Amino acid sequence: MKKIIQPRLIRWILINGLFFLFLLSLLRLVFHLTFATSDEKNVSGAFWMGFRYDARVVCVFLFLIFLAGLFPFFKPFAGSISRKLLLIFTRFFGLLIIIIYTFDFFHFEYLRQRLNASVLNYAEDAKISGNMVWESYPVIKIFLIWIICFAGIFFATRFLFRLSNTLPEKISKWKVIVSYTVCFFVFALAIYGRAGKFPLRWSDAYRLNSDYKASLALNPFQSFFSSLRFRKIGYDKQLAKQYYSLMAEQLGVANPDTATLNFSRPVALNDSLTSTHPNIVLVICESFCSYKTSMWGNPLNTTPYFNELCKRGVFFKNCFSPAYGTARGIWATITGIPDVVELRTASRYPNLVDQNTILNDIQGYEKYYFLGGSASWANIRGVLTDNIKGLHLYEQGDYKSSSVNVWGISDKDLFLEANSILKEQTKPFFAVIQTADNHRPYTIPKEDRPFIQMRNFPKDTLEKYGFWSNEELNEYAYTEYTFKKFFEAAAKEKYFDNTIFVFVGDHGLRGNAAAMFPRIWDEQALTSHHVPLLFYAPSILKPQVVERKVSQVDIIPSLAYLAGLQVNNTTMGRNIFLNTSLPDSNDISDHTFILQPDNHLIGLLTGKYYYKYDLPSKKGFVLSIASNDPLPSGEPDSAFLQKMHDLTLGYYETSRYMLFNNKKKK
Repeated sequence: MKKIIQPRLIRWILINGLFFLFLLSLLRLVFHLTFATSDEKNVSGAFWMGFRYDARVVCVFLFLIFLAGLFPFFKPFAGSISRKLLLIFTRFFGLLIIIIYTFDFFHFEYLRQRLNASVLNYAEDAKISGNMVWESYPVIKIFLIWIICFAGIFFATRFLFRLSNTLPEKISKWKVIVSYTVCFFVFALAIYGRAGKFPLRWSDAYRLNSDYKASLALNPFQSFFSSLRFRKIGYDKQLAKQYYSLMAEQLGVANPDTATLNFSRPVALNDSLTSTHPNIVLVICESFCSYKTSMWGNPLNTTPYFNELCKRGVFFKNCFSPAYGTARGIWATITGIPDVVELRTASRYPNLVDQNTILNDIQGYEKYYFLGGSASWANIRGVLTDNIKGLHLYEQGDYKSSSVNVWGISDKDLFLEANSILKEQTKPFFAVIQTADNHRPYTIPKEDRPFIQMRNFPKDTLEKYGFWSNEELNEYAYTEYTFKKFFEAAAKEKYFDNTIFVFVGDHGLRGNAAAMFPRIWDEQALTSHHVPLLFYAPSILKPQVVERKVSQVDIIPSLAYLAGLQVNNTTMGRNIFLNTSLPDSNDISDHTFILQPDNHLIGLLTGKYYYKYDLPSKKGFVLSIASNDPLPSGEPDSAFLQKMHDLTLGYYETSRYMLFNNKKKK
């Protein structure tokens, strides 16, 4: 039988495929050893699914080499140019793995999410993001480790090429055909992911019924490129009309009109306060996560001072940020519309910045916005200055205090600087103070350290009660200290007694809340939405704990009511003070809308249930948020389930429509 040049490229593909699969599996093991908590058991299923994701990534790379090998001009074992191209491409893939996994590890450490396309948001604020990375991580050490890893990849690929090139040179033609055919089908199976009707998708990882196991299984290449498909924005007017009647009823639209999709309605007047014109100070607190605080009984007792404030104010125990992230939280609070844009945030789209916020309807008030850093982050400046007439915006560079890190001046200095300005005002004011210190790099200024009770707990204790480091834990103590310093300073001023203070988290955080909440709060990432909400005004409001589900979008309409202000509401926000006695029970009127853009999920939280809807598959699921026990058969009933489904899609489609059609008055 005639002999031909043997397919050494196939041997090279096999050897390199095994090498890269071993490398990715090793990285997954390191991920598990780094991030697994003590209660994570039986992760073999996650490793197997992760291997399948890894095989897909490796085979996509190898398939490109396979295709090139079908052309006669590509002869890496005979020509120097082809050999150099093969080695360059292989080394580039190896370097890409090291770089992507480095970002993935730190992304997960920071956000408890595998790397996805939303990370591109940070590239749009590259200078601020770069400074945050420099101040938070050992960048020099990382570069040195990269150099070592890159050197390892260089020599490994050279060794594997030589190993492939020393194999026998001749093989029969039919064996060549068989080897190429088998190789092709292996590629097809690995890239498709399974032998079945539907390919392996990123969402299959969530069938493991554990948020951590899903994260362990996911490959950052898979999660990143899968999420790139969801970058388009827009709305469907017909769907908005389909749900208009339902949403108009929920929002209390007095004159519904499906033809014009009118959502305008006046906020009810609070006659008892129309003559006092109280000041308003709204504090948006960075990463103020419910389960990490004392208000829900965290045994580490992280926020005892704020807990006492909550006992003297109107405290909403079930407030949720519609979506995770500072930019999304601020958008929802200021505009009154959930940021339902996938991947990027609404504030970053120039055609969405023009919004009709209630703040513009507030007459006779001076309006202030204070933040310690730059308002350029996520184009927050555009959202604020373009929509709030006469806004006094104070940011980094406008204060006497010096910056302490990438986020500008410390929160303590921010509060004191804001107080020094507000105490001079002779007219009523609406002021927003946006904090930042409860965030990497977790900076506590040296001058304030003597006043902070620094604590140190073992790793297993921290993890058991929802913290990942003692630095994060002690930052909550510093946040408490800044609140206290602000109230001590403000209490000395004339404006204090006639001011409504509001504190709300910009977003929560993923993490272990099992000591405080049913496990579904972790598994479904509800902890990343759940935030404290406190209205504090002892001379105006009677203390109360409110159980009903509320949202950040409800804050400003409610403040307008409390202050007796005559304003018009064209957004999704509701006045949550009209019925504070609504029990946290099986009542469809007790609900709030949330979404997880990275997972392409939308959902509705009601008294006892979480209804989540997967946008790609168009499937809905209902889960209990009240206990670890599964829902009894037949609960909820079909009518209640249908109402949750309709409300979930109604909020989503209406929010999409409003983002484009809630322009401010000219």
